[in-house]
Amino acid sequence: MGHKVTLIPGDGTGPEITEATVRVLDATGVKIDWEEQIAGERALEEHGTPLPVHVLDSVRRNKVALKGPMGTPIGKGFRSVNVALRRELDLNCNFRPAKYYPGVRTLYKNVDIICFRENMEDLYSGLELQVHTPEMDKFRQAVKDIAGWNLREDSAVTLKVITIHNSERICKRAFEYARAHKRKLVTAVHKANICKHTDGLFLETARKVAEQYPDIQFNDRIVDNMCMQLVQKPEDYDVLVLPNLFGDILSDLCAGLVGGLGVAPSANLGDEYACFEPVHGSAPKYAGQNKVNPMAMMLSGVLMLRHLNEGEAADRLEHAIAEIIRKNDKVTYDMKADRNDKTAVGTAQVADAIIEQMKAGVKA
Repeated sequence: MGHKVTLIPGDGTGPEITEATVRVLDATGVKIDWEEQIAGERALEEHGTPLPVHVLDSVRRNKVALKGPMGTPIGKGFRSVNVALRRELDLNCNFRPAKYYPGVRTLYKNVDIICFRENMEDLYSGLELQVHTPEMDKFRQAVKDIAGWNLREDSAVTLKVITIHNSERICKRAFEYARAHKRKLVTAVHKANICKHTDGLFLETARKVAEQYPDIQFNDRIVDNMCMQLVQKPEDYDVLVLPNLFGDILSDLCAGLVGGLGVAPSANLGDEYACFEPVHGSAPKYAGQNKVNPMAMMLSGVLMLRHLNEGEAADRLEHAIAEIIRKNDKVTYDMKADRNDKTAVGTAQVADAIIEQMKAGVKA
Protein backbone atom coordinates (compact mmCIF):
# COMPACT_ATOMS: atom_id res chain seq x y z
CA MET A 1 0.00 0.00 0.00
CA GLY A 2 1.48 3.33 -1.02
CA HIS A 3 1.42 6.72 0.66
CA LYS A 4 -0.65 9.60 -0.69
CA VAL A 5 1.24 12.86 -0.38
CA THR A 6 0.26 16.37 -1.46
CA LEU A 7 3.04 17.88 -3.58
CA ILE A 8 3.31 21.68 -3.75
CA PRO A 9 6.21 22.64 -6.07
CA GLY A 10 6.34 26.28 -4.98
CA ASP A 11 7.67 29.35 -6.77
CA GLY A 12 10.94 30.44 -8.36
CA THR A 13 13.40 27.55 -8.19
CA GLY A 14 10.85 25.48 -6.29
CA PRO A 15 9.66 23.36 -9.23
CA GLU A 16 13.26 22.40 -10.12
CA ILE A 17 14.27 21.26 -6.66
CA THR A 18 10.88 19.61 -6.21
CA GLU A 19 11.34 17.59 -9.38
CA ALA A 20 14.83 16.53 -8.27
CA THR A 21 13.54 15.58 -4.82
CA VAL A 22 10.63 13.55 -6.17
CA ARG A 23 13.06 11.60 -8.34
CA VAL A 24 15.31 10.64 -5.43
CA LEU A 25 12.34 9.79 -3.21
CA ASP A 26 10.85 7.58 -5.92
CA ALA A 27 14.27 5.95 -6.36
CA THR A 28 14.17 4.74 -2.73
CA GLY A 29 11.50 2.26 -3.81
CA VAL A 30 8.89 3.66 -1.44
CA LYS A 31 5.54 3.85 -3.23
CA ILE A 32 4.26 7.41 -3.09
CA ASP A 33 1.17 8.61 -4.91
CA TRP A 34 1.91 12.30 -5.50
CA GLU A 35 -1.09 14.65 -5.66
CA GLU A 36 0.29 17.87 -7.13
CA GLN A 37 -1.29 21.16 -6.10
CA ILE A 38 -0.37 24.71 -7.05
CA ALA A 39 -0.06 27.45 -4.43
CA GLY A 40 1.77 30.77 -4.31
CA GLU A 41 2.25 33.22 -7.17
CA ARG A 42 0.95 30.94 -9.92
CA ALA A 43 -2.14 30.12 -7.88
CA LEU A 44 -2.79 33.83 -7.42
CA GLU A 45 -2.79 34.26 -11.20
CA GLU A 46 -5.01 31.22 -11.84
CA HIS A 47 -7.37 31.29 -8.85
CA GLY A 48 -7.17 34.80 -7.44
CA THR A 49 -5.63 33.60 -4.19
CA PRO A 50 -2.15 32.26 -3.37
CA LEU A 51 -3.63 29.52 -1.17
CA PRO A 52 -6.77 28.04 -2.78
CA VAL A 53 -9.13 26.03 -0.61
CA HIS A 54 -8.58 22.91 -2.71
CA VAL A 55 -4.88 22.93 -1.76
CA LEU A 56 -5.77 22.88 1.92
CA ASP A 57 -8.38 20.19 1.25
CA SER A 58 -5.72 18.05 -0.41
CA VAL A 59 -3.39 18.27 2.61
CA ARG A 60 -6.26 17.54 4.99
CA ARG A 61 -7.19 14.52 2.90
CA ASN A 62 -3.65 13.12 2.60
CA LYS A 63 -2.34 14.30 6.02
CA VAL A 64 1.15 14.82 4.59
CA ALA A 65 2.59 17.42 2.19
CA LEU A 66 5.98 18.05 0.60
CA LYS A 67 6.36 21.69 -0.36
CA GLY A 68 8.95 23.63 -2.32
CA PRO A 69 9.98 27.18 -1.35
CA MET A 70 7.29 29.73 -1.98
CA GLY A 71 7.25 33.45 -2.61
CA THR A 72 4.58 35.69 -1.17
CA PRO A 73 3.08 38.30 -3.53
CA ILE A 74 3.89 41.82 -2.33
CA GLY A 75 0.83 43.89 -1.56
CA LYS A 76 -1.63 41.11 -2.38
CA GLY A 77 -3.11 38.07 -0.69
CA PHE A 78 -1.70 36.72 2.53
CA ARG A 79 1.06 38.37 4.47
CA SER A 80 2.81 35.01 4.13
CA VAL A 81 1.48 31.96 2.31
CA ASN A 82 3.69 29.77 4.48
CA VAL A 83 2.29 31.28 7.68
CA ALA A 84 -1.27 30.96 6.36
CA LEU A 85 -0.71 27.28 5.57
CA ARG A 86 0.59 26.64 9.07
CA ARG A 87 -2.31 28.47 10.67
CA GLU A 88 -5.01 26.78 8.60
CA LEU A 89 -3.60 23.32 9.40
CA ASP A 90 -2.64 24.12 13.01
CA LEU A 91 1.00 23.21 12.39
CA ASN A 92 2.23 24.32 15.80
CA CYS A 93 5.71 22.79 15.61
CA ASN A 94 8.54 23.84 13.32
CA PHE A 95 11.08 21.01 13.52
CA ARG A 96 14.57 21.91 12.25
CA PRO A 97 17.59 19.63 12.55
CA ALA A 98 21.08 21.12 12.13
CA LYS A 99 23.44 18.24 11.43
CA TYR A 100 27.04 18.34 10.24
CA TYR A 101 27.88 16.23 7.20
CA PRO A 102 31.59 15.67 6.50
CA GLY A 103 32.60 17.61 3.42
CA VAL A 104 30.46 20.67 4.14
CA ARG A 105 32.50 23.88 4.42
CA THR A 106 32.16 25.03 8.03
CA LEU A 107 34.31 25.85 11.04
CA TYR A 108 32.31 23.44 13.19
CA LYS A 109 32.35 19.64 13.29
CA ASN A 110 30.17 17.10 15.08
CA VAL A 111 27.20 19.47 15.48
CA ASP A 112 23.85 17.70 15.75
CA ILE A 113 21.22 20.04 17.18
CA ILE A 114 17.45 19.80 16.89
CA CYS A 115 15.38 23.00 17.13
CA PHE A 116 11.73 22.85 18.11
CA ARG A 117 10.23 26.25 17.28
CA GLU A 118 6.70 27.16 18.32
CA ASN A 119 4.99 28.14 15.07
CA MET A 120 1.74 29.92 15.87
CA GLU A 121 2.17 32.85 18.23
CA ASP A 122 4.73 35.18 19.88
CA LEU A 123 5.46 38.33 17.82
CA TYR A 124 4.37 36.43 14.69
CA SER A 125 0.74 36.24 15.80
CA GLY A 126 -0.13 38.95 13.27
CA LEU A 127 -1.64 41.24 15.91
CA GLU A 128 -0.24 44.58 14.77
CA LEU A 129 -1.47 48.16 14.88
CA GLN A 130 -0.24 50.74 12.39
CA VAL A 131 0.90 54.21 13.38
CA HIS A 132 -1.61 57.09 13.07
CA THR A 133 -4.74 54.94 12.70
CA PRO A 134 -8.02 55.00 14.65
CA GLU A 135 -7.27 51.48 15.91
CA MET A 136 -3.93 52.61 17.26
CA ASP A 137 -5.54 55.61 18.94
CA LYS A 138 -8.01 53.28 20.69
CA PHE A 139 -5.18 51.01 21.76
CA ARG A 140 -3.20 53.92 23.18
CA GLN A 141 -6.23 54.99 25.19
CA ALA A 142 -6.83 51.43 26.42
CA VAL A 143 -3.21 51.12 27.55
CA LYS A 144 -3.51 54.41 29.40
CA ASP A 145 -6.76 53.30 31.07
CA ILE A 146 -5.50 49.84 32.02
CA ALA A 147 -1.83 50.39 32.82
CA GLY A 148 -1.44 54.13 33.14
CA TRP A 149 1.10 54.25 30.31
CA ASN A 150 1.21 57.07 27.79
CA LEU A 151 2.29 55.70 24.45
CA ARG A 152 3.61 58.29 22.00
CA GLU A 153 1.29 59.33 19.18
CA ASP A 154 3.86 58.09 16.65
CA SER A 155 3.78 54.53 18.03
CA ALA A 156 3.13 51.31 16.16
CA VAL A 157 2.55 48.07 18.06
CA THR A 158 3.09 44.38 17.54
CA LEU A 159 1.64 42.23 20.31
CA LYS A 160 3.68 39.36 21.74
CA VAL A 161 1.31 36.50 22.54
CA ILE A 162 2.38 33.40 24.47
CA THR A 163 -0.15 30.79 25.60
CA ILE A 164 0.16 27.86 27.98
CA HIS A 165 -1.59 25.68 25.39
CA ASN A 166 0.88 26.14 22.54
CA SER A 167 3.91 26.33 24.83
CA GLU A 168 2.94 23.00 26.35
CA ARG A 169 2.43 21.44 22.92
CA ILE A 170 5.86 22.41 21.62
CA CYS A 171 7.64 21.47 24.85
CA LYS A 172 5.99 18.05 25.00
CA ARG A 173 6.92 17.41 21.38
CA ALA A 174 10.56 18.28 22.13
CA PHE A 175 10.69 15.94 25.13
CA GLU A 176 8.90 13.14 23.30
CA TYR A 177 11.41 13.42 20.47
CA ALA A 178 14.31 13.40 22.92
CA ARG A 179 13.00 10.27 24.59
CA ALA A 180 12.24 8.44 21.33
CA HIS A 181 15.64 9.25 19.81
CA LYS A 182 17.72 8.80 22.96
CA ARG A 183 18.65 12.45 23.18
CA LYS A 184 19.97 13.46 26.58
CA LEU A 185 19.24 17.16 27.01
CA VAL A 186 16.43 19.62 26.25
CA THR A 187 17.22 23.34 26.57
CA ALA A 188 14.45 25.95 26.73
CA VAL A 189 15.51 29.30 25.23
CA HIS A 190 13.82 32.51 26.35
CA LYS A 191 14.11 36.12 27.48
CA ALA A 192 12.21 35.66 30.74
CA ASN A 193 14.50 38.06 32.59
CA ILE A 194 12.96 40.92 30.59
CA CYS A 195 9.68 39.56 29.15
CA LYS A 196 8.62 38.22 32.52
CA HIS A 197 4.97 37.52 31.75
CA THR A 198 5.30 36.12 28.21
CA ASP A 199 8.67 34.39 28.03
CA GLY A 200 8.26 33.82 31.74
CA LEU A 201 5.11 31.83 30.98
CA PHE A 202 6.93 29.86 28.27
CA LEU A 203 9.76 29.00 30.70
CA GLU A 204 7.37 28.11 33.52
CA THR A 205 5.46 25.80 31.16
CA ALA A 206 8.69 24.18 29.94
CA ARG A 207 9.75 23.48 33.52
CA LYS A 208 6.41 21.85 34.32
CA VAL A 209 6.59 19.68 31.20
CA ALA A 210 10.18 18.71 32.09
CA GLU A 211 8.94 17.26 35.37
CA GLN A 212 7.02 14.65 33.36
CA TYR A 213 10.26 13.44 31.73
CA PRO A 214 12.69 12.65 34.57
CA ASP A 215 14.80 10.54 32.19
CA ILE A 216 15.69 13.63 30.11
CA GLN A 217 18.00 16.36 31.38
CA PHE A 218 16.58 19.88 31.22
CA ASN A 219 18.07 23.35 31.44
CA ASP A 220 17.31 26.81 30.12
CA ARG A 221 19.27 29.66 28.59
CA ILE A 222 18.55 33.34 28.03
CA VAL A 223 18.52 33.87 24.27
CA ASP A 224 21.45 36.28 23.96
CA ASN A 225 23.64 33.99 26.07
CA MET A 226 22.41 31.05 24.00
CA CYS A 227 23.61 32.72 20.80
CA MET A 228 27.08 33.17 22.27
CA GLN A 229 27.22 29.62 23.58
CA LEU A 230 26.13 28.11 20.27
CA VAL A 231 29.00 29.89 18.55
CA GLN A 232 31.51 28.97 21.25
CA LYS A 233 30.53 25.38 22.09
CA PRO A 234 27.61 24.03 20.03
CA GLU A 235 28.60 20.47 20.95
CA ASP A 236 27.18 21.08 24.44
CA TYR A 237 23.62 21.32 23.09
CA ASP A 238 21.22 18.69 21.88
CA VAL A 239 17.51 19.63 21.63
CA LEU A 240 16.40 23.27 21.81
CA VAL A 241 12.81 24.37 22.37
CA LEU A 242 11.99 28.00 21.65
CA PRO A 243 9.17 30.51 21.18
CA ASN A 244 8.46 31.56 17.62
CA LEU A 245 10.73 34.58 17.06
CA PHE A 246 13.76 33.17 18.87
CA GLY A 247 13.20 29.85 17.15
CA ASP A 248 13.20 31.54 13.76
CA ILE A 249 16.49 33.30 14.47
CA LEU A 250 18.39 30.57 16.32
CA SER A 251 17.42 27.79 13.93
CA ASP A 252 19.08 29.84 11.16
CA LEU A 253 22.10 30.31 13.41
CA CYS A 254 22.27 26.54 13.90
CA ALA A 255 21.97 26.03 10.13
CA GLY A 256 24.93 28.38 9.72
CA LEU A 257 27.00 26.20 12.05
CA VAL A 258 26.61 23.22 9.73
CA GLY A 259 27.02 24.89 6.36
CA GLY A 260 23.99 27.08 5.71
CA LEU A 261 20.47 26.86 4.37
CA GLY A 262 21.52 24.63 1.46
CA VAL A 263 21.53 21.70 3.88
CA ALA A 264 18.75 22.90 6.20
CA PRO A 265 15.56 20.79 6.11
CA SER A 266 12.42 21.39 8.13
CA ALA A 267 9.05 19.97 9.03
CA ASN A 268 5.93 21.79 10.17
CA LEU A 269 3.99 19.42 12.37
CA GLY A 270 0.57 19.47 13.98
CA ASP A 271 -1.61 16.95 15.75
CA GLU A 272 -3.12 15.78 12.44
CA TYR A 273 -1.05 17.09 9.55
CA ALA A 274 2.60 17.43 8.53
CA CYS A 275 4.25 19.60 5.88
CA PHE A 276 7.90 19.12 4.90
CA GLU A 277 9.90 21.86 3.17
CA PRO A 278 13.38 23.38 2.87
CA VAL A 279 14.10 26.42 4.99
CA HIS A 280 15.52 28.56 2.19
CA GLY A 281 13.56 30.86 -0.10
CA SER A 282 12.48 30.50 -3.70
CA ALA A 283 15.46 32.39 -5.28
CA PRO A 284 13.47 33.53 -8.34
CA LYS A 285 16.53 35.03 -10.05
CA TYR A 286 17.88 31.48 -10.51
CA ALA A 287 14.61 29.96 -11.72
CA GLY A 288 15.00 27.66 -14.71
CA GLN A 289 18.80 27.71 -14.62
CA ASN A 290 19.38 24.21 -13.18
CA LYS A 291 21.74 25.79 -10.67
CA VAL A 292 20.44 25.71 -7.12
CA ASN A 293 21.19 23.14 -4.44
CA PRO A 294 18.29 20.68 -3.94
CA MET A 295 19.75 18.99 -0.83
CA ALA A 296 17.73 20.91 1.77
CA MET A 297 14.51 19.77 0.13
CA MET A 298 15.87 16.24 -0.29
CA LEU A 299 16.74 16.15 3.41
CA SER A 300 13.21 17.39 4.11
CA GLY A 301 12.11 14.36 2.09
CA VAL A 302 14.20 12.21 4.46
CA LEU A 303 12.25 13.68 7.38
CA MET A 304 9.02 12.91 5.52
CA LEU A 305 10.02 9.28 4.97
CA ARG A 306 10.68 8.89 8.69
CA HIS A 307 7.30 10.44 9.45
CA LEU A 308 5.75 7.85 7.12
CA ASN A 309 7.56 5.07 9.06
CA GLU A 310 9.83 4.37 6.09
CA GLY A 311 12.97 4.48 8.22
CA GLU A 312 15.11 2.13 6.15
CA ALA A 313 14.50 4.12 2.97
CA ALA A 314 15.12 7.37 4.85
CA ASP A 315 18.47 6.07 6.09
CA ARG A 316 19.51 4.98 2.58
CA LEU A 317 18.65 8.35 1.10
CA GLU A 318 20.37 10.30 3.87
CA HIS A 319 23.49 8.13 3.60
CA ALA A 320 23.57 8.70 -0.17
CA ILE A 321 23.27 12.48 0.24
CA ALA A 322 26.00 12.42 2.90
CA GLU A 323 28.30 10.45 0.60
CA ILE A 324 27.81 12.88 -2.29
CA ILE A 325 28.61 15.76 0.08
CA ARG A 326 31.73 13.94 1.31
CA LYS A 327 33.02 13.28 -2.21
CA ASN A 328 32.33 16.91 -3.19
CA ASP A 329 32.42 16.29 -6.93
CA LYS A 330 28.74 16.08 -7.97
CA VAL A 331 27.58 19.08 -5.95
CA THR A 332 26.25 22.55 -6.82
CA TYR A 333 28.38 25.69 -6.80
CA ASP A 334 27.47 26.71 -3.24
CA MET A 335 28.99 23.50 -1.87
CA LYS A 336 32.35 24.16 -3.50
CA ALA A 337 35.27 25.92 -1.79
CA ASP A 338 35.28 28.30 -4.77
CA ARG A 339 31.78 29.27 -5.89
CA ASN A 340 33.18 29.73 -9.42
CA ASP A 341 34.46 26.15 -9.53
CA LYS A 342 33.73 24.88 -13.05
CA THR A 343 33.30 21.30 -11.77
CA ALA A 344 30.05 22.25 -10.00
CA VAL A 345 27.00 20.45 -11.36
CA GLY A 346 23.36 21.44 -11.69
CA THR A 347 20.24 20.63 -9.69
CA ALA A 348 19.23 17.67 -11.87
CA GLN A 349 22.75 16.24 -11.86
CA VAL A 350 22.83 16.22 -8.06
CA ALA A 351 19.69 14.08 -8.14
CA ASP A 352 21.32 11.75 -10.70
CA ALA A 353 24.39 11.35 -8.48
CA ILE A 354 22.35 10.61 -5.36
CA ILE A 355 20.27 8.00 -7.19
CA GLU A 356 23.44 6.30 -8.43
CA GLN A 357 24.88 6.44 -4.91
CA MET A 358 21.76 4.72 -3.52
CA LYS A 359 22.14 2.01 -6.14
CA ALA A 360 25.77 1.54 -5.14
CA GLY A 361 24.69 1.09 -1.53
CA VAL A 362 27.68 2.91 -0.07
CA LYS A 363 27.00 4.41 3.33
CA ALA A 364 28.77 7.47 4.69
